Amino acid sequence: MSKRDFYEVLGVNRDASEDDIKKAYRKLAMKHHPDRNPDNAKSEARFKEVKEAYEILSDGDKRAAYDRYGHAGVDPQMGAGAAGPGGGPGMGGFSDAFGDIFGDIFGGGGGGRGNRTGGMYRGADLRYNLEIGLEEAARGTETQIRIPALENCGTCKGSGAKPGTNPSTCSTCGGQGQVRMQQGFFSIQQTCPVCHGSGKTITSPCPDCHGAGRIRKHKTLSVKIPAGIDHGDRVRLAGEGEPGQAGGPAGDLFVVVQIRPHPVFQREGTDLHCEMPISFAVAALGGEIEIPTLEGQAKLKIPAETQTGQVFRLRSKGIKALRGGNQGDLMCHVVVETPVKLTEGQKELLRQLEQGTRDNDTHSPRTKSFMDKVRDFFQT
Repeated sequence: MSKRDFYEVLGVNRDASEDDIKKAYRKLAMKHHPDRNPDNAKSEARFKEVKEAYEILSDGDKRAAYDRYGHAGVDPQMGAGAAGPGGGPGMGGFSDAFGDIFGDIFGGGGGGRGNRTGGMYRGADLRYNLEIGLEEAARGTETQIRIPALENCGTCKGSGAKPGTNPSTCSTCGGQGQVRMQQGFFSIQQTCPVCHGSGKTITSPCPDCHGAGRIRKHKTLSVKIPAGIDHGDRVRLAGEGEPGQAGGPAGDLFVVVQIRPHPVFQREGTDLHCEMPISFAVAALGGEIEIPTLEGQAKLKIPAETQTGQVFRLRSKGIKALRGGNQGDLMCHVVVETPVKLTEGQKELLRQLEQGTRDNDTHSPRTKSFMDKVRDFFQT
């Protein structure tokens, strides 16, 4: 059966940028990865198709060959869609897919197969979203997280070969990890389809990891959250990402902090904001009220004739700065609350108050100012 156009597979135009191709691949790979769709042959086939298309279009030379010659320019027999250890033809394992997806999220820090030195591959960087409360972000905390992880197989010590045997030099590429495709005068070099770039093949795979060299487990890690951390900040756990291959270093784990909405406070940098309702009497006559802070209750003096919307600042009652500096403030926004469910007697008292203040502009300066502006507007 003929293959679909690779641009059609990823759902991008032929002039799509590298970033557009990456975004399309990430979205489709996450949706159809076999780990998320167990025993779903259709999703597995779709994932293979998406991965093969990405491997061609994300490589400048391969994309140029494909654009010029079509599928013939990247013949599968010469490396495109090749099989990799532990993943089946063109599918790749957990490391391949999630290394591609997460490896470049943080820029240059990881990348699984893409970061090779002397035959060794650095493990991919991973991301974990951690949700905490505002109080924990303000004071700092230490918590534990449980994450899926790939670990070197204890049976084969990460070699992928059955104990007592060793990987052998790949006969297709002669141990180089690369093969050259020649079509007339046109030649390109690409990853060996047999060894997948490692230069080695495993004839007797390990019975526990099936030649992958790694097994999937879960591990529990302790994460220290510093005081003052904000939404979107991240904590780096060095070496806690995916393990490297062929002796390469492990990637890092980035814990990205997400702060839950707080029922009372809204955060802006190191400052906190809250609305504080006060009664009509307190607003008119003044008084003292209690307001909440992250450290407990505090008292706030309300001067007489306070209007809705006035803001009172409580210094150093906000959030501690993450990287030094002064602690933020608490900004209390006053809201004068209209009384409800009044008795007839209470309503009568308010009518008397209204009658006594209606004809005196000094009692309602905002109303006078507003009406003056309206009058000026219609006279112009």
